[in-house]
Amino acid sequence: MLAYILRRLLFVIPTLFGIMVLNFFIIQTAPGGPVEQMIAQLEGTAVGATERFSGSASGGELMRQPEQGEGGGAYRGARGLPKEIIQRIERMYGFDKPIHERFWLMLRNYVVLDFGDSFFRNRRVVDLVIEKLPVSISLGLWTTLLVYFVSIPLGIRKAISDGSRFDVSTSSLLIVLNAIPAFLFSILLIVLLAGGTYVKWFPLRGLVSDDWATLSLGAKIANYLWHMVLPIVSMVIGGFAGLTFLTKNSFIEEIGKQYVLTARAKGMNEKRVLYGHVFRNAMLIVIAGFPAAFIGVLFTGSLLTEVIFSLDGLGLLGFEAAINRDYPIIFGTLFVFSLIALIMGIIGDLAYTVVDPRIDFEARG
Repeated sequence: MLAYILRRLLFVIPTLFGIMVLNFFIIQTAPGGPVEQMIAQLEGTAVGATERFSGSASGGELMRQPEQGEGGGAYRGARGLPKEIIQRIERMYGFDKPIHERFWLMLRNYVVLDFGDSFFRNRRVVDLVIEKLPVSISLGLWTTLLVYFVSIPLGIRKAISDGSRFDVSTSSLLIVLNAIPAFLFSILLIVLLAGGTYVKWFPLRGLVSDDWATLSLGAKIANYLWHMVLPIVSMVIGGFAGLTFLTKNSFIEEIGKQYVLTARAKGMNEKRVLYGHVFRNAMLIVIAGFPAAFIGVLFTGSLLTEVIFSLDGLGLLGFEAAINRDYPIIFGTLFVFSLIALIMGIIGDLAYTVVDPRIDFEARG
């Protein structure tokens, strides 16, 4: 098993390389890059999310009129920008170099985990990622674990009592909950429980309170969990249906197989049949989806939740970077998410062997 894990870890390197190559050349050739963004900012034609960086040091440096006898003040869209200013912008973002040279420079820096500096935040990307990662990890991990801990027992119970009143009623409830968008449920929770209209039992924003650093260890944990309740509930509430029905269908399929009928005919205890034989076979397909479920929640599922509850995580950071064409942040977050996804895939394989010890990846390798 150790040799298999080592092979999988070594396979991470070419996989990451392929992901970065593909996305680098797609994103770099897309229109509306950082040079165009800064030119639009200087000309006064920028709109939307680009206003965040209008006061950056680099932008302020370029906003000054060059000594060409044209008078002071910022550039106007009608007057355009001199060629010298555009060249300075290209040098500032490294776009004065050929695309292949920029790519190899990025890879050389990534070997030492140097993701560069943000174009518009004037901070190192690695510092931004480290700062935002706990928020996204908290949302993704708690949401995924709660969904699995509820859906798996519920799916097993539904499979055992297939067609009963319990099965029909819980299926109806799950379908209704699955139809509610997470962001609408988030707003409802805020209105009801966060001081929107009724009571204020939970905080409205942030991962922890402002005085968190002064609290004791137990109070810090309680304060963190208190802030996590509404965001986690809003993300979990619609995540039960798919996994519950998957668990139920997997168990029903296994229960109908010949080896289960044979075990029952021999007089084997029902719990032993269910949890000793059916469980490990039915759970394989459920476990296979855990890495993808975690990454999905971590990267995309938490975006609107982060916005609504003012949780400044990687999802929001990556979204703003994509809007503003902040390439160092885009590739830095992409690298981190890809690495986490690949590691989670290895963990998923290890979980296979825990559920069913008969699986031997080394022998199959």
